[in-house]
Amino acid sequence: MNIQRKLFQYTGLVAVVLSITTLAGAQTTEKKTLTLQGAERVIAAAKAEAQRLQAPGGVVAVADDGGNLMALERLDGTFSAGANISIGKAKTAVMFKKPTRFFEELINSSGKGRTVMTALENFTPLIGGIPITVDGQIVGGVGVSGAASADQDEQLAIAGSKALEANTMTGDPAPAVSYWEKGKVEEAFSKGAVLFDGSDGRNYMVHASRREKPGQAEIHTKDADVIYVLQGSATFITGGEAVDGRTIAPDELRGSSIKGGETRKIGKGDVIIVPHGVPHQFLEVTNPFLYYVVKVR
Repeated sequence: MNIQRKLFQYTGLVAVVLSITTLAGAQTTEKKTLTLQGAERVIAAAKAEAQRLQAPGGVVAVADDGGNLMALERLDGTFSAGANISIGKAKTAVMFKKPTRFFEELINSSGKGRTVMTALENFTPLIGGIPITVDGQIVGGVGVSGAASADQDEQLAIAGSKALEANTMTGDPAPAVSYWEKGKVEEAFSKGAVLFDGSDGRNYMVHASRREKPGQAEIHTKDADVIYVLQGSATFITGGEAVDGRTIAPDELRGSSIKGGETRKIGKGDVIIVPHGVPHQFLEVTNPFLYYVVKVR
């Protein structure tokens, strides 16, 4: 009798535990979270779209699912107020779970405007804010301000939001394999060209580079150069200080020469890595001097 009673009590305890576990499982769900790397990928995709559209400027802001700013980048030539506006657009898209176009058109619509909505705190009803969705979950928002028009702001934001559509946030799937057959590679080296520009959000580019004469001193503030010499030779200076340095593009500086750098003779088969921010210059170049450059950001 005691054995039967204990068995009954044990069975009942197991049932209670299983019921509690089942109930707890039903009350929780797996939540995806936007990482800083993901936010930077969103910005990279928006910037690539700005370059494709030849947008004159723009500020890209990314917020998490709570509307908190995670990352922001302001393109050259953008008015200063664009930063606050883009942040507001990103927050509004997240907090209301809708593209901000919905609110601007609602407020502006004849006879149907909800102008009282403009009094809401942290509410920016301007076109250019898009929720970022992964596997049906809103994980953040992206806002853009300062491009050529409101429609272009939205185009950049949409491109940014799509950067994570194929991701699970817990690990990106393998990207597509890129391939160039021999004829296309030779054609690229014949004039010097970019084989892969990293416009799909990856952090690297591949250049088929060609030099026929010495070049300026270069400084890439964000890109490291991994150089493999395919043909010819050159005198290569690294380090030191660029003379008459000036900015020619975002994160790109050029100078007339280098003062105090280290000089090397590099040729076919050599590999050299130049970290970001390090001045470098090609001198005494054979014609042609061909080399691959993998730019890593």
